[in-house]
Amino acid sequence: MSKPQILMSPPDTFTVSYAINPWMKEGAVNWDLAQRQWESLYKAITEQAGAEVKLMPAVEGLPDLVFTANAAFVYQDTAIIAHYKHVERQGEEPHCQTWFKENGYRVVTLPQGIYFEGAGDALIWNGRVFAGYKTRTDILSHQVITQETSLPVLSMELIDPRFYHIDVCICPLDRDYFIYYPGAFDEYGLRVIEANIPQNRLIPVTAEEAGLFACNAVNINDTVIFNKGSDRLAKVLSDRRFKVIQLDMSEFLKSGGSTKCLTLRVA
Repeated sequence: MSKPQILMSPPDTFTVSYAINPWMKEGAVNWDLAQRQWESLYKAITEQAGAEVKLMPAVEGLPDLVFTANAAFVYQDTAIIAHYKHVERQGEEPHCQTWFKENGYRVVTLPQGIYFEGAGDALIWNGRVFAGYKTRTDILSHQVITQETSLPVLSMELIDPRFYHIDVCICPLDRDYFIYYPGAFDEYGLRVIEANIPQNRLIPVTAEEAGLFACNAVNINDTVIFNKGSDRLAKVLSDRRFKVIQLDMSEFLKSGGSTKCLTLRVA
């Protein structure tokens, strides 16, 4: 069986030079520490979780390219490329499109005026897509996902600006488990979750854990990797036979991202 494949981009040009979400504060990054933290995630993925990492080169002037989760929504051989809402990130789009073309994917781009931020706002669980909208992604992009992949999409409005992508408030796990932060969704969104996922597979996180980006986790088979500090959640997952790895991702939290934001499952 082939190894899972994860796309990452080194933090060679990472900094916080603008603010496009509530977590970002310009000029706050310790670059050397960020490099070590990224390398610890890379090693956890390759050496402990047993996945293969593919690299997209960093590009000067595109500090958020390191957050590859937003680059595209990938399903089988199809990559629906992000079209960013904020002009600061739109320069990433041609680099992502080139990488996926060169690596053999069928590339789909969004029409002008429809914003979509890749796997940051669209996550697959058990044959369906939980997709966020309003903050950074337009709901019309959800139609494109279904048209291009035939996957059903469950559209969920994000109501808290701190949880601006759906991958910072939910995380589908192996064996149909599902981490989520209830406070990120309105009543309808919570009903969508509860109607689709069995109660014994739901794992809610607290507001404190959500603020530490516990939902922004990388799941590879039985391994779950997330930012340190959520010991209660770690025990809940361990009790369900997951191998938990907590890493210090403090420098990336300053830009509003953690382990999941730094990765994209491409195979």
